[in-house]
Amino acid sequence: MKYTFLVGLIAMLLFACGADKFADQVYLNGTIYTVDASRPQVEAIAVKEGLILAVGSKEEIQKLIGNKTEVIDLAGKTMTPGFIESHAHLMGIGYNKLDIDLMYVQTYDELVEKVAEAAANAEPGEWITGRGWHQDKWIKMPENTVKGFQTHEQLSAVTPDNPVFLAHASGHASFVNQKALELAGITPLGSENPIQEVEGGEVLRDELGNPTGVLVETASGLVRKLVPEDTPERREKALELALQELAEKGITSFHDAGSGQDFIDLLEQFKAEGRLTSRMYVMLSSRQPNLLQDWYKKGPHIDPDHMVTVRSIKLNMDGALGPWGAWLLEDYEDKPGHRGHETMPIALVTEVSEKGLELGFQVCSHAIGDRTNREVLDRYEAAFAKFPAVTDHRFRVEHAQHLHPDDISRFGELGVIAAIQAIHLSSDRPWAIGRLGAKRIKDGAYVWQKLLQSGAIISNGTDAPVEPLDPVPSFFASVTRKTLKMTPEGGFEPDQKMTREQALKSYTLDGAYAEFEEDFKGSIEVGKAADFTVFDQDIMQVPDNQLLNTKVTMTVVGGKTVYKAD
Repeated sequence: MKYTFLVGLIAMLLFACGADKFADQVYLNGTIYTVDASRPQVEAIAVKEGLILAVGSKEEIQKLIGNKTEVIDLAGKTMTPGFIESHAHLMGIGYNKLDIDLMYVQTYDELVEKVAEAAANAEPGEWITGRGWHQDKWIKMPENTVKGFQTHEQLSAVTPDNPVFLAHASGHASFVNQKALELAGITPLGSENPIQEVEGGEVLRDELGNPTGVLVETASGLVRKLVPEDTPERREKALELALQELAEKGITSFHDAGSGQDFIDLLEQFKAEGRLTSRMYVMLSSRQPNLLQDWYKKGPHIDPDHMVTVRSIKLNMDGALGPWGAWLLEDYEDKPGHRGHETMPIALVTEVSEKGLELGFQVCSHAIGDRTNREVLDRYEAAFAKFPAVTDHRFRVEHAQHLHPDDISRFGELGVIAAIQAIHLSSDRPWAIGRLGAKRIKDGAYVWQKLLQSGAIISNGTDAPVEPLDPVPSFFASVTRKTLKMTPEGGFEPDQKMTREQALKSYTLDGAYAEFEEDFKGSIEVGKAADFTVFDQDIMQVPDNQLLNTKVTMTVVGGKTVYKAD
């Protein structure tokens, strides 16, 4: 807490020297949760130059109101530290608003209908792109399926003149039409030089060897690489829309889970132009080896303005449970003989971890299956032993969704952060039990209390656009372990529910810890950033069945209101 102490000391010295003691903003008349264990609730807050000047009673804070002080009446609403989204994909959120959003389609017919509408407005040959479909969330599957997925014939019938690329909600599969298959050279097995195997992925085929249109993991790249690159104008628009979404959903800081230099440069441009309305913590994508080499040479960028920091590396080590891509120690319950697979050579974890410890980079490994989690933890542990002088590495496992019971305690023992997305339980748990079986679900899936009891830090998020960015449903899932339809009664594996205090901390102070910023933000304390989220009802007290009705009414970043509801 050295930073907080120093800023607080400076504030007191200025006051003692007769400097302007009045606040720029004062927040009164609300329920204010601080996530500061020494003072969990206060009545009012004073802010000066983007930092918290004072917290306390209404009477105390009113003394800091001067002629130029802006007084914000919370009118009984609830304020918390600014919510931190600890794992999502910013440009994906923006593109979801520009492309076809398939997150809410409930049948294959509905998906085809949406694509047909887009095709009717497209020029011949123009690519049609979208994201968000998830076959396990549909209310019914089409009659013709292969390996648990739909096939492309119906989609291809409505798009004869346009190639189509539709990303799965998880980001670990895609669905394409006949035109796209032809352009990529993905032909039936009996044809000349068919693509048969793809390292780290799969082209799904029917029993006759015909491609079904579903591409799993790295196989998606066969078509994705053909989709024209965006114009600078479209990229700017996507970022603008994404930042607007963050502000409206109360997100004041954002951990971007794997991007390249173009994205970092665009963030820096927005920052320079005063258009960046959320703090950014960027993970470098390991899918771009040259990017990592460039950053190894120059080292982490820790922004003194706390707006665009780059000090972590994202490793994508397995797939998702939905497309049977998570790497398991034992067979899938509903797919005997199949255990998923690694999507990058597991040796890469060792290589990047050692480089990270040597050069000051945090490593964040995507691991959903129990095999992947174990392999990642093994390699982290070996790297820590090789660099014993580095004691504050804060390496992370992104998702940590399905763990072998023997590996749960290792998170606390090794100081590895579990970067979870509680909303995945609401969405996935009803069908995930079919993938893993009841015993594996109970023993090691979504085991938040077991992780916390191991001493592990849990940061929370949504993985948007895999799930909607809104933190309220993820908070609801954290404390109820129910679907968004509020089933089942009592929640799934209720002994693993978080308390509301734990859930709030996972979205604020522990999110800040996961990016080395807990001395600057994540709680409402003197000297910290004036980052706040204001809700229209008390998320710490309202009954479970009313939580999902909660709306964000104000978002404040560095003392500036970046969103206010009508």
